[in-house]
Amino acid sequence: MGSDTPGCDDAPVMQDPHGHAGQGLARLAVAAIGIVFGDIGTSPIYAFRETFAGHHPLTPDRLHIYGVLSLVFWSMMLVVTLKYVSIIMRADNKGEGGSLALLALINRSTNGARWTAPIVLLGVFATALFYGDSMITPAMSVLSAVEGLTVVEARFAPLVVPIAVGIMIFLFMIQSRGTAAVGRLFGPIMLAYFVAIAALGIVQIVKAPGILAALNPWHAVQFFLVDQWLAFLALGSVVLAVTGAEALYADMGHFGRNPIRVSWLFFVLPALMLNYLGQGAMVVGLPPEAAVETIKNPFFLLAPESLRLPLVILATLATIIASQAVISGAFSVTQQAIQLGFIPRLRITHTSASTAGQIYIPVINWTLMTVVILLVLSFQSSSNLAAAYGIAVTGAMSIDACLLAVVLFSMWRWNKLLATLLLAVFFIVDLAYLLSNLTKVPDGGWFPLLVGLIAFTLLTTWAKGRKLMIERLRESAMPISIFIESATNSATRVPGTAVFMTSTPEGVPHALLHNLKHNKVLHERVILLTVRILDVPYVEQVQRCQLEDLGRGFHRLVIKYGFMQEPDVPAALKNLTGCGPEFKMMDTSFFLARQTLLASSRPGMALWREKLFAWMLRNAESAMEFFRLPTNRVVELGSQVEI
Repeated sequence: MGSDTPGCDDAPVMQDPHGHAGQGLARLAVAAIGIVFGDIGTSPIYAFRETFAGHHPLTPDRLHIYGVLSLVFWSMMLVVTLKYVSIIMRADNKGEGGSLALLALINRSTNGARWTAPIVLLGVFATALFYGDSMITPAMSVLSAVEGLTVVEARFAPLVVPIAVGIMIFLFMIQSRGTAAVGRLFGPIMLAYFVAIAALGIVQIVKAPGILAALNPWHAVQFFLVDQWLAFLALGSVVLAVTGAEALYADMGHFGRNPIRVSWLFFVLPALMLNYLGQGAMVVGLPPEAAVETIKNPFFLLAPESLRLPLVILATLATIIASQAVISGAFSVTQQAIQLGFIPRLRITHTSASTAGQIYIPVINWTLMTVVILLVLSFQSSSNLAAAYGIAVTGAMSIDACLLAVVLFSMWRWNKLLATLLLAVFFIVDLAYLLSNLTKVPDGGWFPLLVGLIAFTLLTTWAKGRKLMIERLRESAMPISIFIESATNSATRVPGTAVFMTSTPEGVPHALLHNLKHNKVLHERVILLTVRILDVPYVEQVQRCQLEDLGRGFHRLVIKYGFMQEPDVPAALKNLTGCGPEFKMMDTSFFLARQTLLASSRPGMALWREKLFAWMLRNAESAMEFFRLPTNRVVELGSQVEI
C-alpha cells in the first residue's frame, strides 16, 4: 500500500509511432516533397513579383534585380538551410518538431528554471501567430495561382475571385472525409511542379547566364549601399520567398529529419533558385517599358504561350496542396495545444484508421474556411494580401530564434562565443525582416497581428483559468485517508466498479463526495482516475498506468499520454492489472464532475478574463467523448467553483 507500481501489462510497446522504420530514405523524401514544401515551393508565384510590383515598387533594372535575387538566395541559405534544416531540426522532442513540441522539450529539460515563464509565453505567442498564418496562406497562395488565368486571357480577370472562393470551399468541405487518398497524389504533383519550375528557369538562364552572378552576396550589399530605405522595405517582400520554412521543423515527426534535409538540399532548393534566377534573367534583358509590364507576373510569363494554361493548372494544384498542409497543420497544432492545456477540449475525429496524425477538428475547419473566404473577398488580389502576409511568419521565426538561444545555451551547452555569434546573425536577419514587415501594418499587416492577439488571449486565459480552478478545487479537497476511514464505516457497498475522474491526483474528487452525499453508497471497487499529458510526444504502453492501492477497495490510478496521443480510458483500463478482477464496461460506472464557474473578485485573474474562461469552459467538449467513455455508463455531477 502506498507504493507506485506499473499497472498495464501484456501490451505492445510502441517503438516507432510514425512508422519510419522500414521505409526507404528516397520514399520518405518524395513524400516530404508532397507535404512539407508546399508553402515555400509556391513562393516563386508571387515573391519576386511582389518585391518589384508590390506596395513599395522597385525599378526592374540590373542593380535591383541582382540585389533582390542575392537577398533571396542568402535568405534561403541563412534562414532555411542553416537555421532550420541544420540546427533547429536537431532540437526534436522524441522525433516531434514545432513550437509547442520545442516548448515542451525546453520545459522538461530546464526543470523549472527562472526564465521558463517568459519562454512559455513566447512559445504560446508563436502558436497564436501560426493561426494567423494558416488563414492567410491558403488565401494568398490559391489567389496568386488563379490570377495566372489573366496571363492566359485578360478577360478571365472577373472570374479569379469566384474561382478562388470555389476552390477554398471545396478544400474545406473535403476535410471531414480525410485526405489519405488525395494525399498519395501530393508527392507526384509536387515533383512535377518543382521539375517544371526548374526547367522554365533553366531555359531563361541559358539565354542570360550572367544572372548566376546574382548569387554573389556583394550584390545584396550594393543594393543596400545605393538604396538603403528601398532595400529595407524590399525585405518585407523578399521574406515571402522563405515563408513555410517553419513547416520543415513542424512536420519533422511525419517524415524524420534526414528525408526533409535530403529533399531540401538536393531537390527543392535548387529548383526554387533556378526559377527565381530564371525570372530575373527574363526581366533583366528587357527594355524598361517591357520590364515594368513583365514584372507584374513573371512566374507565368516564363512559360511559352501554349504552356501557360497547363502551368496555371499545375500551380493551382500546388497551392491547393500547400493550403492542405497548412490546414492539417492547424489541426495538429490545436490537438497539441489541447493536450498541453492551452485550449479547451474540442471534438476531434479521425479520418484515417491507419494514420494517427490524420485528424479533423470541425470548429477549426469552419472557422478557417469563414476567415479565408472573407480574406479573399476583402483583399480581392494576392498583391493586396501580400501586405498581410509575412508578419506572422517573421514573428514566429524571431520567436524560434529566442527558443533556439535557450536550446544552445542551456540544453546543448554550446561554446558561448560560437553560440552568441550564430544567434547574433539569426537575430539580425529575423529582426530586419520583422521590422520591414511592420511597415505593412496599415495596409493589412494588422490582420495576422489581430488574429495572433485574439488567439494568444484565448490560449493564456484557458491555461491560467484552468490552473486557478485546479488550485481552488485542491484547497477544498478532503485528504483521501480520512475520507476512506469515515466513508467505508458509514456507506453501503454495492457491486461493481466506480471510476471517478479528477484533474488532480490528490484529495477526494468532488464527484465522489457528491455521489456519497446524495446516493449514500460506495461501489466495491473505487478508482480515482487522473489522466496526465506529459511533455513528450508519445508514452509507451508499458509505462501508461501508475497504480496505487489505497486500501478498502480504493485505488488511485494515473494514466499517462504524450501530447501527440489521444486519451482512450476504456482501452487503458482493459489492460490494467493489480486491482482486482478484469474491467467489464457493463459493470463499470464513470462519474464526472462538471464545474460551473462563478466569476469573483478574488485575486488571480481579471474579471473579464474569468468570464471569458467561464464561456470557454461551458463550450468545451464533454470529457465523456474526449476520453472515449461509453455514453451509457457515464454519470455527470455538477459543482460550482469560484476563482
